[in-house]
Amino acid sequence: MQQRRMVLVGLVSVVLGAGAAVGIVAGFDLGGGHTSTIVEEAPLASHDDTSNSGDGGLTARDIYKRDAPGVVYIKAQVVQHTQSPFDFGLPQEQQGTATGSGFVIDKDGTILTNAHVINGARKVTVVFADKQQTVAKVLGKDESTDLALLKVDPAHLKLVPLALGTSSTVQVGDPAVAIGNPFGLERTLTTGVISAVHRPIQAPNGFQIDDAIQTDAPINPGNSGGPLIDATGKVIGINSQIETGGSGNGSVGIGFAVPIDTAKRYIPQLKNTGRVDRGYLGVSTLTIDKSLRGLNLPVERGALVQSVTPGSPADNAGIRAGDISATLDGNQIQLGGDIITAVDGKAVNSNEDLTAAIAGRKQGERVKVTLKRGGKDKTVEVTLGDRPASADATTTSTTPGQP
Repeated sequence: MQQRRMVLVGLVSVVLGAGAAVGIVAGFDLGGGHTSTIVEEAPLASHDDTSNSGDGGLTARDIYKRDAPGVVYIKAQVVQHTQSPFDFGLPQEQQGTATGSGFVIDKDGTILTNAHVINGARKVTVVFADKQQTVAKVLGKDESTDLALLKVDPAHLKLVPLALGTSSTVQVGDPAVAIGNPFGLERTLTTGVISAVHRPIQAPNGFQIDDAIQTDAPINPGNSGGPLIDATGKVIGINSQIETGGSGNGSVGIGFAVPIDTAKRYIPQLKNTGRVDRGYLGVSTLTIDKSLRGLNLPVERGALVQSVTPGSPADNAGIRAGDISATLDGNQIQLGGDIITAVDGKAVNSNEDLTAAIAGRKQGERVKVTLKRGGKDKTVEVTLGDRPASADATTTSTTPGQP
């Protein structure tokens, strides 16, 4: 059986500290001579290339011309501390450059990227399409969603903000475009389709990111933080991970993007406080939509509980996870658990609704969670906790998720 691995698609080159041998893990620095490269060009809709946008949607060429100037190349100087038996117990520094992608979201100089691209960075440099580069300030980051905001001084920069769309209406088969800097090749465009929606992926801190978008548009190391774009030229996700086969780290046509609706929910907090303060329930859930109608669930919409973290607020309140394993579209799911249908009387129709309802609360707040259990409605009161910094900080035998 071929081994499958989930890989964050930042790119890191590392040089060991003084007194140690030099070791290159992987990485390509930005150098002269690189040019913007279109890997694959194909129309995204029945649309004449000679027209502007029309009613039929944009071509990949249209999207590239409009959005590529807003995509940036990110270089982060990072330092990692390691220790080995050969260091006589003394920590050694590994210094290197993490590279990735990002994109401008406003004229004030705000740039959205992945948290794992700038983790541990002492200095972050942003390179624009016109070759101008400047040092960026890290406004904030949230490892639970793998999102980070950077800020550059907009003076003397030609900023081209990308339009943010919505991920809630994305459907399998929709065209998709990725623009980024794979292997240091600046502003490369690749095209494909949406392969699946509502995929759970693991955040850098071990928690689960719900409703990720899967695409077959080629994504490779260096694409992290770049935009996934729909046929109208709007951003629907932030490219973050790929699944690989065997020992390789390259694209095999299975890439994942953090949904843009998740980013839009947390951008204000990241701007204002530098972090996301969210209540913690301690469940992993699955959105109930038309794809699950064949399961004969008692409701058409809601959040089906997949796992409950032992000792979490949800566990203490008696919320139950499913205990019947099943396979749906190649994914393992748990049936028989509670279905969350409302929080404090407000309907929960999806993971996104549940995440929004809990993340907007603080530690210690009490909420009433309405459940469907065995065909009957039940309401439990939950005292929310403070979400741990990482999943490793929880004692759990299941995969902890949001919220």
